[in-house]
Amino acid sequence: ALALARALPEARITGLDLSEGMLAAARGKVAARGLSGRIELVQGDAERLAWPDATFDAVTVAFGVRNFGDLERGLSELARVLRPGGQLAVLEFSRPDNPLFRRLYEFYSGRILPRIGGLLSRDKCAYEYLPASVGAFPPPEDFLAMLRAAGLADCTARSQSFGIARIYTARR
Repeated sequence: ALALARALPEARITGLDLSEGMLAAARGKVAARGLSGRIELVQGDAERLAWPDATFDAVTVAFGVRNFGDLERGLSELARVLRPGGQLAVLEFSRPDNPLFRRLYEFYSGRILPRIGGLLSRDKCAYEYLPASVGAFPPPEDFLAMLRAAGLADCTARSQSFGIARIYTARR
């Protein structure tokens, strides 16, 4: 939301999160930057959006769709609230395509990251969840098919950081 506010100075932005704790942290950042009049933060479930059909010009999700309980339903909801011609952008972790790099990445994220993250945060489970959720997320071609099944078009996937993340875009 903050990056969008910087990039689009005239835009009104609505942020959504299931966690009130995450929203409280975000509200502090929004207020500190004087953006409370342009960014509204709402607690809610992406699988049951409260807005009417065709409400938003754009919908973005960063590192969140892999946490949807029902991915198909969540994607359908995101498509539903987009105006015709509206743009969806999803940034999500991914498994690297290169087999050697994938093995190194999976070793690091499965063995090293949980230990270091657990020591620093005293919450090893959170750092074990991350690689498990990335591993369970559909491969790019399957996720693109899910976007199309949700009624979206012009679906693309762009690899970022050697495939550790991808940016998916689609249009309603």
